Amino acid sequence: MNPSRANVLGLALGVLVASVLGSVARPVVALDLVEVPSLAPMVASGALPPVAERLPSEPAVVDLAALGKEPGRHGGELHLLMGRSKDVRMMVVYGYARLVGYDRDYKLVPDLLARVEVEEGRRFTFHLRQGHRWSDGHPFTAEDFRYWWQDVATDPDLAPFGPPKPLLVEGELPEFEVVDETTVRYTWAKPNPFLLPALAGARPEHIYAPAHYLRQFHAKYADRAALDALVAKEGRRDWVALHVDRFQPYKNDNPALPTLDPWVETTPEPSQRFVFERNAYFHRVDTRGQQLPYIDRVILDIADGKLIPAKTGAGESDLQARHLSFSDYTFLKSSEARGGQKVLLWQTTKGAHMALFPNLNAEDPVWREVMRDARFRRALSLAIDRSEINQVIYYGLAQEGNDTVFPGSPLYQPDFQTRWATFDLKRANALLDEMGLARRNEQGIRLLPDGRPLEIIVETAGEDTEQTDVLHLIEGTWKKIGVKLFAKPLQREVFRNRIFAGETLMSVWGGMENGYPTPDMSPEELAPSNQQQLQWPKWGQYYETAGKAGELPTLEPVLELARLNSEWLASRDSTERERIWHRMLEIRADQVFTIGLVSGVPQPVVVSARLHNVPEKGVYNWDPGAHFGIYHPETFWIE
Repeated sequence: MNPSRANVLGLALGVLVASVLGSVARPVVALDLVEVPSLAPMVASGALPPVAERLPSEPAVVDLAALGKEPGRHGGELHLLMGRSKDVRMMVVYGYARLVGYDRDYKLVPDLLARVEVEEGRRFTFHLRQGHRWSDGHPFTAEDFRYWWQDVATDPDLAPFGPPKPLLVEGELPEFEVVDETTVRYTWAKPNPFLLPALAGARPEHIYAPAHYLRQFHAKYADRAALDALVAKEGRRDWVALHVDRFQPYKNDNPALPTLDPWVETTPEPSQRFVFERNAYFHRVDTRGQQLPYIDRVILDIADGKLIPAKTGAGESDLQARHLSFSDYTFLKSSEARGGQKVLLWQTTKGAHMALFPNLNAEDPVWREVMRDARFRRALSLAIDRSEINQVIYYGLAQEGNDTVFPGSPLYQPDFQTRWATFDLKRANALLDEMGLARRNEQGIRLLPDGRPLEIIVETAGEDTEQTDVLHLIEGTWKKIGVKLFAKPLQREVFRNRIFAGETLMSVWGGMENGYPTPDMSPEELAPSNQQQLQWPKWGQYYETAGKAGELPTLEPVLELARLNSEWLASRDSTERERIWHRMLEIRADQVFTIGLVSGVPQPVVVSARLHNVPEKGVYNWDPGAHFGIYHPETFWIE
């Protein structure tokens, strides 16, 4: 389904009814519950309660027929390949258990919650499912929300910068209330359009925590002598570092941390093989009364990212898209029969499949001034032969142009896609000459104002060869305007940290997350808003922390984007929001803050022939979508 149909703001401001994942929630007594075979021995021995006692009184019922799926069978192992041990976090992404989540039409519906009531867009009442339990069997209640809010998010030691941004409206905190054991409420003076989408995200805001587990690591609750002894034993700085280590639900690196996800990690780091066991208390069931997930275990093997396409082709993965690129498609297709699998092509929705990010916060003062000159960024964009990239790398199937919205979005304008994005070496050379970069060395490379050669190191996360193949083509055309390009692969954490520190001049990554926005979706991604924005990490961090960290932007077009983003937040008129979006997209296209290359490149998805209920056609997107998340991996089953 086209993401342009999603109206995130409208959904966030409306009232969510008690629909559950596209289905109607049914009382547990109306279902003929089926015990999971692998859990039956533990139930028989008394080590585990029977399924009727493990489920909430009102479980989430997944209507398989409505999703075009068939009833599955319990059991089996799902094998996945990941490029590093930190990718255990992808099980949080794929598992997609959220307070509220997106359905296939990109509408927000309750999931972990039984229902949500939204009044005037500013008062959110969350109703939990009666009898819902954490993976260790302890009740999941309002106390878990209270603990997170009072003892984590607003604790000055654990959260020196305060709660996450989606919990703030113009810098103001909500009034938090525990209504009863299964009901909590958040109230702001003004509407908060970001709360529900943040809870439904691929990397969700966890506004709850297993209080029964975490109190033992909190100075407010734990015996101080015992806590200090544990801090010393583990070599931690203090109890704060210990608590932070124990509670990182997205990182998913603490097997002892109770979870609400469909599978529970059981393998401590370091390891090259991680085993995830089914969560015996998972809250979803199918219409036949079978508790989900169908699959008993997920085995996550760590391999060199460069070897994952070959390993996938050899049949070592049951479900693979991560670390696969379109350039692998021909090889994977030829390996289908041998590997016992099928290769699908899913749609992608990024504003740019691949884009260059000049770092406007570079530490080098000479380079910083050059990068901040729009003429330089425009010249680099004009000197890229996108048609050559499309034909050589993507067989002409991609869409050439800027990092912007797609045709089909109500915000699309052809000029946004093509401005400064046509191949024009003459114009590019003229812009660089106009900047005063006319001097060249004996190799024909232009010289910076301080005499250094104009050599740009473009850093990559080093996880596949596609980026370096594209950069090799750009290297050839940039050389014709006197710019030397070097590609430098790095490990992903090093890659990001260097950008944040200003040590990186330019990087390559994917573009806008959602290329199909509507006027009522937030344009925040176009403005400086968080540190993860590779073109201006310090400016983004400034707005992310309300000025407590980072740097205030100095370029007027960037400041205008920030002002427009604030205007969108204050606007209640769709026509006005559309005007703001168009102006922000125009600034983005004209200033070339990111240099888009191509978009709409299909994503190969390799599925084992023994794995069922994976859609033939889908949208492979990070947010919204969580890659496989909105397609309910808990309903996939092994034959």
